[in-house]
Amino acid sequence: MILSLNKFNVSAVFFTLALSGCASQIDAPQHLQSVESFVAETKIADQLQGQDEVNWWHQLQSAQLNQLVDDALANNYSLKASQLQLKSALAMLGAEEADYFPQGGVNVGTQSTGIDDTISRQSSANLALSWQLDLFGRINALVDAADSSAMSQGEQLRALQIEVVTSVVTGYISYQGNKQKLDILNQQITALEQSIDVLEARVQEGIANELDLNRTRAQLSQQQALLPEASYAQYRDLATLASLTGRITGDMNLTNEQEIFSADFKVTLAEPNKSIALRPDISQALYDFSQANSLSVAASRALYPDVSLDAFVGVLSLGNTQFSDTNKHWQVAPQIEWSLLSYPALLAQRDAQEYLSEAAYNQYQNVVLSAVNDSELALRLLSKSMEQKKYADQRYNFANMAFIQANSMYQEGQIPYLELLDARQDVLIAQENTVNSQIISSLAKVNAYQAFNGRWSYSLKNLEK
Repeated sequence: MILSLNKFNVSAVFFTLALSGCASQIDAPQHLQSVESFVAETKIADQLQGQDEVNWWHQLQSAQLNQLVDDALANNYSLKASQLQLKSALAMLGAEEADYFPQGGVNVGTQSTGIDDTISRQSSANLALSWQLDLFGRINALVDAADSSAMSQGEQLRALQIEVVTSVVTGYISYQGNKQKLDILNQQITALEQSIDVLEARVQEGIANELDLNRTRAQLSQQQALLPEASYAQYRDLATLASLTGRITGDMNLTNEQEIFSADFKVTLAEPNKSIALRPDISQALYDFSQANSLSVAASRALYPDVSLDAFVGVLSLGNTQFSDTNKHWQVAPQIEWSLLSYPALLAQRDAQEYLSEAAYNQYQNVVLSAVNDSELALRLLSKSMEQKKYADQRYNFANMAFIQANSMYQEGQIPYLELLDARQDVLIAQENTVNSQIISSLAKVNAYQAFNGRWSYSLKNLEK
């Protein structure tokens, strides 16, 4: 599972990326395939090969959780805003593509002019067109830039959907876990209150001393002090889920589902390499680079002449305003415009855009490496949490066995009541630790699916195409 990045020439993975501006748009499928090949060499997640991870949260077998995820995808306001931003980017792409065609308009008007007793009238109807010929590819480069911008916004939307889904599952697991911890805390308080009643009677009978009673009262106060924090943690999770699903906290009504911690929840990936290579952060960085590269090409093409064709056709009627007895007139005017005096400024703009293109390229490489490292770190966290859960379960089993033994010894008069009380507290504390390890383990699995999100994120509902 250990990844040694120094064994791989990372730059070689992206050898086909052209920074010279020869092509305005990057071949995204080709480069994503290069990333997949690079990830395959790292062999990060081969051990996770298994079932398809689409709708992975269904493994928790909670209809309540499934509904929360659906509600969040449909009602989350951040998602709605991102979807509108994507539509805006697509509209801007349409505006750029319109420059391929002639521009112009129709003008129809009449005019009456009076000087002393003389009145002159005229009417006109004109159609004017201007068509900029994209002989050197500047318009095409700007269209490619707009297209890459729209694709980048689409990947940003997918990344936000991933964040929303994993946050809902995380919040739900945390809510159910905090509810279970609150129940255990109440059990501890009840047990301590019962012990205090017993000890008070024993003190009055002279069998126990005030030291044991006060120590037990101190333990009770310690546990009672934890109640406000536990209640707040549960409400905080509820508020998070409400915000994610577009509601207010008062409208949330979740039932107790402790069964999710006993569900067969595991991390399996149908195609681990694609789960990394198709991550939206990698795709977005690639499209951002493609946009910067296209703008760099457009800036280079601005050094060449602009060739356009202006056309004019119309009719003019003198002496009336009803288009009778009209004269036709037209004009075609090819035009070449070359901003030679602006060359220093255009060269500076080209250089600036080329630097931005190289910066975007380096950022793309950084995102790929970060995704690989993030995926490995997620696996490390998953392994650690599973080890901790194993030892937490062992602790609870031993503590429970010790309590059973202590209860038998107390019934036979071999140990004092305070030792039995300590044994019972050990069981409850071990149980609480087991719950914590269950929560941490489940959240580590969610974190793993969040890191390996490239495939399952494409199946999410309401994904804008």
